[in-house]
Amino acid sequence: METVSTVIYFLITIGILVFVHELGHFLAAISCGMRAEVFALGMGNRVFGWNKFSGFSFGKLKEDLDLQGNTDYRVSAFPIGGYVKIAGMIDESLDSTLDKNEIQPWEYRAKPVWQRMIVISAGVIMNIFLAVGIFWGINYSQGEAYMQTTEIGIIVANSPAAKSGLQVGDKIVSVNEKKMEYWEAIQTSIYLDFLTSDISLGVERGGIQQIISIPRKNIPDVSETTFGIFPTNTEAIISEVVKGKPAGKAGIEPGDIILSINGSAVYNQEHVIKLVGANPGKEIPIQIKRNGATKSFSVTPSAEGRIGIVVGSRYNGPIISKQYGLFESFPRGLKQTISATTLMAHSIWQLVVGKAEFTKSVGGPIKIAQMANRSAESGIASFLAFTALLSISLAVMNILPFPALDGGHLIVLIYEAIVRKPLPNIVQIRIQQTGMAILLAFMVFVLFNDIFG
Repeated sequence: METVSTVIYFLITIGILVFVHELGHFLAAISCGMRAEVFALGMGNRVFGWNKFSGFSFGKLKEDLDLQGNTDYRVSAFPIGGYVKIAGMIDESLDSTLDKNEIQPWEYRAKPVWQRMIVISAGVIMNIFLAVGIFWGINYSQGEAYMQTTEIGIIVANSPAAKSGLQVGDKIVSVNEKKMEYWEAIQTSIYLDFLTSDISLGVERGGIQQIISIPRKNIPDVSETTFGIFPTNTEAIISEVVKGKPAGKAGIEPGDIILSINGSAVYNQEHVIKLVGANPGKEIPIQIKRNGATKSFSVTPSAEGRIGIVVGSRYNGPIISKQYGLFESFPRGLKQTISATTLMAHSIWQLVVGKAEFTKSVGGPIKIAQMANRSAESGIASFLAFTALLSISLAVMNILPFPALDGGHLIVLIYEAIVRKPLPNIVQIRIQQTGMAILLAFMVFVLFNDIFG
């Protein structure tokens, strides 16, 4: 049943993102006087669809059917992806017959460069708009909740935070002279507001304030590992239990809060990983809290030091809640989108320059499906927020100057604008073929990485 729900939420998420992206291309093309021959959800053969000329029908359309400028809205066989086929455009169809046909005024190639740039960019813009809209709605309907503490409760051993001299009990009062009032502000300042700067932490320790300076090179990228600090008042909560593994066999369930392992108190996932990993093949007692009651279990970690759980840290201290009006919520949604886009672009740059490990930073359809399912289980707001982040990811990836992506098409148009002459069709086709081959290889790699990584 879990597998079914995972697939369903994956298809819903991808379906929303692809529809919005392609709708951007479609609306821009129509607005610029171009004809969109096909608007498809899914890839491959046409399953069913509708057009103004022939109405609703199943299966393929007749090859000699002239839609007379109308669009065929269709659902295709493979429910991943989608596309808009714009007349006169060299795209995934790799149409090599364009040179043989006279240019028509409604074709993509007949329009000025600036209009074609709008059409190519519209999908990315729509994905960004979707993210802004989702964050706007979440802020309006739910407001925001902040952890009302700046006190460090846990420092991971040998982490960048530990090496910088931070200690348990320290209160972070400022980051680069910016006052800190809650925990999320600390994370935002370190990883977004001062993303490329060295960090100067104003710390209160034993009633005395001091400054701890941390070079940016000593702070890991957010996609790599943790900086090493957790707020006070945290608990380790299990989000997933793998069937057939030691924890599941012992009776441990999702939602259980781990209190101690082998007699040592536990407050976050770092403790769990360390204590379980230190006892491979040895039976250890684990004490958990479930529905307010304390329970004890005996579990034997595998030879690799694992018991088959996914665990995270949950804050259980005081919270500051803020509600926002309809118009107040919009700039906050816009700011969240800009921050997430900046972070996504930075993460990609870290990959390009070799500062982030590729296999750990790239997720494919299986990881996306798992994350979509987990976010949906956490509630509609969590699922929508995940969809917004994925929409931003799709936008940033698509605008990269790579063949077969929207960014690749933009580069070709920029070239045409500069030299006042388009690239020959055969060259554009070869560029598309090269890009599609590389993207296909990339997709195979991320799928392999999802399964075996």
